Amino acid sequence: MNPAYDFTGKVAFVTDASSGMGLATARAFAEAGAAVGLADINQNAVTQAAKELTDADHQALSLVCDVSDEAQVAAAVDRTVETFGRLDMAYNNAGIMPPPTDAADESAEQFDRVQNINLRGIWASMKHELRHMRTQGSGAIVNCSSLGGLVGNPGRAAYHATKHGVIGMTKSAALEYGSRGVRINAVCPGTIATPMVDAMIDSGELDRTQAESGQAIDRLGTADEIAQAALWLCSDGASYVTGIALPVDGGYTAQ
Repeated sequence: MNPAYDFTGKVAFVTDASSGMGLATARAFAEAGAAVGLADINQNAVTQAAKELTDADHQALSLVCDVSDEAQVAAAVDRTVETFGRLDMAYNNAGIMPPPTDAADESAEQFDRVQNINLRGIWASMKHELRHMRTQGSGAIVNCSSLGGLVGNPGRAAYHATKHGVIGMTKSAALEYGSRGVRINAVCPGTIATPMVDAMIDSGELDRTQAESGQAIDRLGTADEIAQAALWLCSDGASYVTGIALPVDGGYTAQ
């Protein structure tokens, strides 16, 4: 049974919100009473995701946003505040994982793309969320890192660099904003059953049995389990928690 949260009267903003962990978290915020701005690069998908929530009598706003473009991020955050009046919580989830590449062969184009989305995208999201939260003197931000922010993995140098970078940004910003009423943490998902992971399994890039056996809890995680971690970090239950990188990985990084 998931814990119950009451976010009535509060406003959340979620990136990459049309599927997977982003949609699960947006849905969980809404079911807990929050108004939610859902941002995603896929217009049709994010429109449908927001409609799912409004059809269930929740407050939701669809926002088309490419997180690698700071102007689009700023506009999405600002529109959320203009629509709902404030910003209390954010889950910065947008990210990509390119195919495994030998470190000596990775192209500059692939490196730049993964950096622009995974690291610059979270930097831009956090930057513009903080501009509103520092005025309020309150707020909670959760940045999505990865178990790849805590360990290395062959063939994933650029991806892991971004996820380590997310943790560094999170810790530094948490120290800067802790005395200003804003808590900032990171969540580090393990291998989670999402459309992206399903596609990796289907293509042969990831072996499901091997992935499941690589952690103490012998299964893949679920998007809802990441959502619950994000909600806890945004809740009053985590009021004395800031600057952490929380593994939600079935025990992978405990080995």
